Amino acid sequence: MRTAPILALAVALSAASPARAFCGFFVGKADGKLFNKSSQVAIVRDGDRTVITMGNDFQGEMTEFALVVPVPTVLSREQIHVGERKLLERLDAYSAPRLVEYHDGDPCAVYPYAAMKMGVMRSMPVAASPPKEMAKALGVTVEAEYTVGEYDIVLLSANQSDGLEAWLRESGYKIPAHASKALAPYIRQQMKFFVAKVNIKEQRKSGYQALRPIQIAFESPRFMLPIRLGMANADGPQDMIVYAITRNGRVESSNYQTVKMPSDVELPEFVQHQFGNFYKSAFAKAWNDHGRHAILTEYVWNMGFCDPCAAPPLEQEELKQLGVFWLEGSYHGGGMPLTLTRLHVRYDAEHFPEDLAFQETGDQGTFQGRYILRHPFRGEMTCAAAGNYRQELDRRRREEAKTLASLTGWDMARIHAGMGRDAPVDQPDPWWKKLWQ
Repeated sequence: MRTAPILALAVALSAASPARAFCGFFVGKADGKLFNKSSQVAIVRDGDRTVITMGNDFQGEMTEFALVVPVPTVLSREQIHVGERKLLERLDAYSAPRLVEYHDGDPCAVYPYAAMKMGVMRSMPVAASPPKEMAKALGVTVEAEYTVGEYDIVLLSANQSDGLEAWLRESGYKIPAHASKALAPYIRQQMKFFVAKVNIKEQRKSGYQALRPIQIAFESPRFMLPIRLGMANADGPQDMIVYAITRNGRVESSNYQTVKMPSDVELPEFVQHQFGNFYKSAFAKAWNDHGRHAILTEYVWNMGFCDPCAAPPLEQEELKQLGVFWLEGSYHGGGMPLTLTRLHVRYDAEHFPEDLAFQETGDQGTFQGRYILRHPFRGEMTCAAAGNYRQELDRRRREEAKTLASLTGWDMARIHAGMGRDAPVDQPDPWWKKLWQ
C-alpha cells in the first residue's frame, strides 16, 4: 500500500514575458499523475479570504488514512466541505505542461516554406478517542467535532507538542517518531489542528471508491502552505502541484525563489512517445540546477481565454465550487478577474526548512510549459529548394538533440538511439577551418 504525502500542507499562517500562442496539435500532457508521492492543492485567495482544496493520491486501506493540518482558527462546520476530485482533475488538464506538434509543408509547393519557430499520518485500526480528562491532562483541548461527508473531523488546540503527539497516538494515529518536533512551531504560533480520518460507514454509503478532497474556508492575513508536517514521515522528496487562483495576477513564493520551467523549445520527434519520461527528467534537472530549493512555475494564464485551450477552462459554477466568490456576470471573448498560476514544488527538510509563503503579483503576463515537435516533410522532393530544406533539416535535428540533452541531462548516445536513422551524423570540421582563428 502507498500513502501519498498529501499535504505537508496546511493552511495559511501568513501570509513574464508572454509565451507564444498555443497553436498546433496537442499530443501529450505532463499531468500530476506523472509524479509519485504527489499531492494537488488548489488555493483560492483574495484579500484575507482563502479557500483550500486538498487532494491526495492515497492508496491503501481507508482505515489507515488520516490528515493533520495546522489551521489559523477553529473552523465551524460550515467552513468545511467535501469537494469533487474532478475539479482538481480539470485544473490539472487545463494547466499541465504539454507537447504540441507541427508538420512541415512541401518545400517544393508553390507557397514558400516557413520555419515556425501537509502531512498524511496513517491511523491504526479505528480506536475510540481518549477521554476528555486525558486530553486535558496532556494539554490538548478538543475544540469541535464534526462528521462531514465521509470524514470524521476533530479541531484541536494544544499547549505542548509532546502532549499533542501523545493524544494523537492514544487516539489511534500512527504518528512518526519525534512528530512533536514538527508540531511544536505551530503550537508556538497558537495555531489549531484540523484532524480528519475516514468514517468507513459514511464512506461506504457515499458510493465513492476514492477519497474526495477536503475543502476549508477561512480568513487570515497570511498567505501560506505549511509543509513541515509532511516531512515528518517522508522517505524522500515530495511533489506538490499548487493551483493558485487569484483576482489580480501571477502568484509566486515570497520566501523561496520562483522560476519558470524551460519552455517553447523544439525537441526530436521520438519524444512524442516518451513525453512523460522527458518531462520528469527536465523537471528534475531544473530543480537540481536551482539548488533543489526553487519552486517552478508551469503555467500562468487568465482563465477567461486561451489560445486555444488544451482543455476547456473551468465553468463559473466549477470555479465557485473551488471557492472563487468574486465572479459575477458572464465573461466572453476576453479576460476575467481571475488568474490561474500552477506551481510545482519538490521539497524535503534539507532544502525547504520553512513553510511556503506566497504573494500575489500584478503580473498579467502569460506562460505555459510548452514543448514542440516539428515533423519533416517526407514526400517526394525534386525541386531546387529541396537541397536547402534537407540542409536546414539536418541543422534543426542537431539543435533538437542538443536542446534535449541540455534540458534533461540525457547523453547523446541515448538521444541518437531514440532518433534512429534521423540522428545527425557528426562530421569533423575541415582541416583548414581553424588555421587563422
